[in-house]
Amino acid sequence: MDKNILRNKSYDFAIMIVRISQFLVSDKKEFVLSKQLLRSGTAVGALIREAEFAQSKKDFINKMSIALKEANESLYWLDLLKDTNYIEIENYKTHYSLNKELVAMLVSSIKTSKSNNL
Repeated sequence: MDKNILRNKSYDFAIMIVRISQFLVSDKKEFVLSKQLLRSGTAVGALIREAEFAQSKKDFINKMSIALKEANESLYWLDLLKDTNYIEIENYKTHYSLNKELVAMLVSSIKTSKSNNL
């Protein structure tokens, strides 16, 4: 898998997360859930960047696995924000779609790395 695609998509996702967090704070006056989403959503790309300079294959897989956990957590916060009417369904769909794409790419990258590790 081209690491630049994953790197770029995770960065684009982080920008979207920052913007939705800004919206939640300024327009909805929502501070707790927005911080949770901001933390998990921006961690995905940061961990992918960390993995680029992993000390070993095991370290790479570990960092990518943590990125996957953060991406999955972000799905939870997006669901919660939608179901509590903090974000509109169209906004949710856009964020959720990119988030699911990142999850799939991370799963694929981890599986490939593990199979190459044997």
